[in-house]
Amino acid sequence: MKNPEIEKRIKDLLEKMTLEEKVGQLHQAGGSIVGAFELSFEEVLTMVQDGRMTEEEAHKMISAAELDWHEDDLRAGRIGSYLGLVGSEKMNRLQRIAVEESRLGIPLINGFDVIHGFRTIAPIPLAESCAWEPELWQRTARMSAEEATAAGVHMTFSPMVDVSKDPRWGRIAESAGEDALLNGLFGEAKVKGYQTDDLTRHDALAACVKHFAAYGAAEGGRDYNRVDMSPQRFEEEYLPSYERAVKAGARAVMPAFNDISGMPCSVNKKLLTDILRKRWGFDGMTISDANAIAECINHGIAADRRDAARQALNAGMDMDMTSGCFLDHVKELVEAGKVSMDKLDEAVSNILRLKFELGLFDDPYRSSAEQEKAAMLTPAHRALAREAAQKSMVLLKNDGLLPLKQGIRIGLAGTLASNGDEMCGTWAGAVQPGDCKSLRDGLDAEQIRYSMVTEELLPECDVFLCAVGERKAESGEASSRASLELTEADKTLLNRLKESGRPVVAIVFAGRPLCLGPAVECADAILMAWHPGAEAGPAILDLLFGRVNPSAKLTASFPEATGQCPTMYYDHIRTGRPAGKFKYTSKYLDAPVEPLFPFGFGLSYTSYQYSDIFAVQTEKGIHAEITVQNTGDVDGDEIVQCYFRDPVAQRVRPIRKLAAFEKVTLQPGESKRIAFDIPKEALGYYDQDMNFVIDDGLIEIHIGGSVRDTLQANVEYHNS
Repeated sequence: MKNPEIEKRIKDLLEKMTLEEKVGQLHQAGGSIVGAFELSFEEVLTMVQDGRMTEEEAHKMISAAELDWHEDDLRAGRIGSYLGLVGSEKMNRLQRIAVEESRLGIPLINGFDVIHGFRTIAPIPLAESCAWEPELWQRTARMSAEEATAAGVHMTFSPMVDVSKDPRWGRIAESAGEDALLNGLFGEAKVKGYQTDDLTRHDALAACVKHFAAYGAAEGGRDYNRVDMSPQRFEEEYLPSYERAVKAGARAVMPAFNDISGMPCSVNKKLLTDILRKRWGFDGMTISDANAIAECINHGIAADRRDAARQALNAGMDMDMTSGCFLDHVKELVEAGKVSMDKLDEAVSNILRLKFELGLFDDPYRSSAEQEKAAMLTPAHRALAREAAQKSMVLLKNDGLLPLKQGIRIGLAGTLASNGDEMCGTWAGAVQPGDCKSLRDGLDAEQIRYSMVTEELLPECDVFLCAVGERKAESGEASSRASLELTEADKTLLNRLKESGRPVVAIVFAGRPLCLGPAVECADAILMAWHPGAEAGPAILDLLFGRVNPSAKLTASFPEATGQCPTMYYDHIRTGRPAGKFKYTSKYLDAPVEPLFPFGFGLSYTSYQYSDIFAVQTEKGIHAEITVQNTGDVDGDEIVQCYFRDPVAQRVRPIRKLAAFEKVTLQPGESKRIAFDIPKEALGYYDQDMNFVIDDGLIEIHIGGSVRDTLQANVEYHNS
């Protein structure tokens, strides 16, 4: 509900603003590098994305260069926001120009990609989602907000809640995997952690949900590619995660680069107005992705930048990230009657509302250099990053080798074992060299004996720790891959270690699921470490030596081969000829039907037994219960997963659908009764005519430790 006092202040300010000043509020600017030529922050980003510049070169250029922040435009009221500005002193200087030297004194809002940490880097979102722990997700968001706001950031372009079923897409690293419920809960927790319940707090960070919508369904897993799907699938599998994050109170939304069935999201009125504002009641700010409005020309939906600006603003876009289309053309569009003054005022109001909600008009200078320094990489933040990494790493294989015994002699192999900077992963905030600890750093800190494997030498040791996988630049934006196989160098290294006859632990660093068949063949144990962040090395050792019992479970399926992608993900729609031994069924001739590691899978150093499943219809839906017992000899956290299946419906339905989950701590021999309440709305779907329906009839409830390992109870469901 809108705050009446804020709405009055917005109205009063709008009455004082010139047309030019209103247009200026719609413009988000980036810094330009001063030199013989003009090179904006966005142009540097583009050069990194298309391979003309490495991330390291870009970081070196931007950090060493003097940037032009267009102060004259700021004084003239032609800038409403900045992108990528880091540093409290720098932000306060520019804020002072906006507040004290522009005619109306409207403060700036500074946006930055705080995706999984600012200086203290947590695991990438795909990794952290494997903890299945909303409370953890909220705490790491709070950590990120405390650091980012101290450095002058007001808004983060996070959470990303794009359901991602194709690991070839590099940005799966930024998502919570292939399930809509998990992505929605992840987004909800992040929004609450970033924003708190009081946006005027100096450490409150406005959340911008992205990428609206269905960006994770880009065809072929190619970034920026088309999305084409049925309206039923769109509503059931992709929209719910955005809605949940918006309903959690996110104050900004970023439309996606992609088109949906031929209409780019940046100019998509159905998305930005009909669904977001009218259906969901969103009254925050929308902001384009970088240069996305201008790219509508490339899409072929706009004739030129002026036309793109007209379509975007009329569709419901409020702020233009760095393309300059709004700044250059909205004034003339309003004067020509192509955009109404009411539409412009609506967009400006949405931007001003967020600035008022953040308290920037009354308290524009949010931090100092001393506060900024004190907020970064604190012991408490490092401890949280270590906990998050521990809870995110998935034990995929263990032939009894783990946990390792103290005093064991280690042979350390693989270049990723020694490079801490590679541990941060994609979009790692304002991380600096040396912030993140490698596996080797962890061994050194604990004075654990190890010897390095070289091309000439396999040292004498009791076990090999072999680091394989992806470097940080090989996942994330503009990092789609046609092959998810391990490199030839990694496969050769694994084979060489196996042939030694000594046990091997494969530690996989990556921003996406990889094809790990060679690791399964060669290694006695596999730990999926992902890109685990600042405390990578210490957290890995905590798990390897059994100081922490692995509990994480996959939120995305791992394919046997790249050609399976998108693989038979857990909630795949059933076919008329399900895979079987008979040739004429839905399968590949040269690959298994099922993924190598399924959704929900993850091993522990203990074992769990499920029994006594029960389910019954209630007034609000279905109530289900099951008993879980720790049948091993160490404490453990088990992620209990509850799925349902509608075997006969008016439209083809998924094999299974995640309805709920709970992480439970059990001591050896201990049993607990776990209960789930599935709301009846979760059982519904859209029929052929886009009516939302809930069927009478049999509903199967499946509860267990992964999608492949469950007990079943049946409920004869009746609508009343």
